Amino acid sequence: MSAAPDAVARRLRRLAEELEESGLPPQEPGELQEMLLHEIDYALRPVVHERRVASLGTILEPRTDPGTWAAGAALDIMRGQIANQPLSAARRFADGLSSWVLRRTDGTDEWVVFDRPAGSERDLVVLAEVLDATLVQRHPAGPVRVVGRFGVLRWQGLAWHHEPPVRSWIDTVTASSDHGNPEVLGALLEFAVHDLGSRGIGSLLIYRSDTDPGPPVEERLPTPPRLQIREAYQLAPLRHALAQIDGAAVFDRDGALRRLGVRLVPSSAAEEAVEAFRGTRHTSGRRYSFDDPGATVIAVSEDGPVSVLRNGEVLGRSPADD
Repeated sequence: MSAAPDAVARRLRRLAEELEESGLPPQEPGELQEMLLHEIDYALRPVVHERRVASLGTILEPRTDPGTWAAGAALDIMRGQIANQPLSAARRFADGLSSWVLRRTDGTDEWVVFDRPAGSERDLVVLAEVLDATLVQRHPAGPVRVVGRFGVLRWQGLAWHHEPPVRSWIDTVTASSDHGNPEVLGALLEFAVHDLGSRGIGSLLIYRSDTDPGPPVEERLPTPPRLQIREAYQLAPLRHALAQIDGAAVFDRDGALRRLGVRLVPSSAAEEAVEAFRGTRHTSGRRYSFDDPGATVIAVSEDGPVSVLRNGEVLGRSPADD
């Protein structure tokens, strides 16, 4: 039995308040706000058939020229009109990976089908930027995400977690040219937030812009393949490896992986000068950054938040859940 209209309206009002408190900018009342709330509500209350929970993907009100989408997203895209099919029926075909429902307030809804799955958080961020749209996804693994100009909102089961756009960090992280290539730093930060933090993969990423050996570390694993942080197709094996090891990953000035699983060995000066910060991973990363002041260290917590460390200081952090 469907909920009464008054009950649905109350639920949507509560949802709007929760989203705004969590980081979604206030929405202008109107058809787009109502559409967005209904899509998020539907994603949070999915259809269950024979104990299977359906995934879902909806693109809302894209603002850019569709002719630019394929090149910008590096996807082959097939589009088609939904026409008179009811929304409830159209949603059955939108898996939030390769196939999506695209909705507009003027009613010109479409199918959008990609030539490959594009359902990771990184993919959603790229799509939201290229289309200048808001995306709502229920991933087959369960997470619900809302992605747009405001960044990423992830449903954590009991509350929403907001990741601001990574570009809001970039000026702080790349303020000095002494710390390497801004494009590499940006790619490392995107990887940390959207590939590692979103999956709960705790890691330490070290970016060294110098060619000297740097502070001593304990190398415990063989030399890894030189995976490049700026090549999207090389990130999956890197992410897979980081999910299986402890220790830090070290990247050179060009963003190539040079060492993997290294144990950081702080100097006595670092231990005296730099206080403990969060857990063992963050503390060792912060002390390493004191010993290697030209390096940038990105620490990813298992529960998601990301910290950027340099010269023994915390340069920036993503929001932590209370």
